[in-house]
Amino acid sequence: MIRTALLTACGVPPTVTERPAPVPAAGEVPVTVEAVPITPLDLLCASGTSYFGTPSTPYVPGVQGVGRLDDGTAVWFGTSAGMRAGVDGSMAATVTVPTADVVPLRSDVPLTLLAALGLSAVAAHGALTYAGGLATGEQVVVLGAGGVVGQAAVQLARLGGARRVIAVSRSAAACARAKELGATVSVPLRPDDDVATLADRLRGATDGPVGLVLDPVFGIPAAAALRVLRPGGRLVNLGSAAGATAPVESAVLRSGSLRMIGYTNNGLSTEERAASLAVVAGHAAAGRLTVDHELVPFASVADAWSRQAEGLANGRIVLVL
Repeated sequence: MIRTALLTACGVPPTVTERPAPVPAAGEVPVTVEAVPITPLDLLCASGTSYFGTPSTPYVPGVQGVGRLDDGTAVWFGTSAGMRAGVDGSMAATVTVPTADVVPLRSDVPLTLLAALGLSAVAAHGALTYAGGLATGEQVVVLGAGGVVGQAAVQLARLGGARRVIAVSRSAAACARAKELGATVSVPLRPDDDVATLADRLRGATDGPVGLVLDPVFGIPAAAALRVLRPGGRLVNLGSAAGATAPVESAVLRSGSLRMIGYTNNGLSTEERAASLAVVAGHAAAGRLTVDHELVPFASVADAWSRQAEGLANGRIVLVL
């Protein structure tokens, strides 16, 4: 028997229980799990309101994790828990995972940090690299810079050759943290901001034309950021934390021949995801990439799940087994 976190109904936190150890099917490998993040995708799937549909319960949540193979090799692995019926996820002492969803890691990679970075950092890297085509010397705006994707994007943009990074965050603490992580300047997002007001504040923070906006939030911030892009500039959207719709004006798009690009990690090939993870892991091992995260014992999964859902955690919660 092994410990697992079991979600018995949508909208209710999972609780720790014991279940028989899984037996690998053809094409699968067993992984001894060391750390698992509680991600927005986990929470969304478990809410029963995601575009994947209502998951069949009970199931073990967790769309990713880190651990070791039987020979001791450190790995990152992904699952489709909450997105496909009958699939259990990473929140268990031992899991079985299709070989294609396992990425071997260097021995010097800090596993709990990589768990916190995980697919959020892959999203930031993929949006900047594959979708946005970040070029050396460009000026980049990162919206939602207080979140895990935004924090990773600030650092990865600088590591990818951006000349300046303008970070936009809701709180003074998040603005200050973005500068610690490498942002050239931070711009506060205020509750009463409209598109024109925020666009003016962004213009005041830029030094010449902006080539790329990374946007995990949409809404008013995205509409404002479009106004500071140079002709031919790109906005890559990968989330809607500030609103499911944005007041985008046709004239703004057309006058600048701007491009709005939608991004999802689901669009990456297995090889592209592994390549992004290798970049993220390499930077983490070298001390060049981090995100705010909190380590919590696996036994406290129910409380940790609730705190992450309510925005009360110190960054990304990582469950440690």
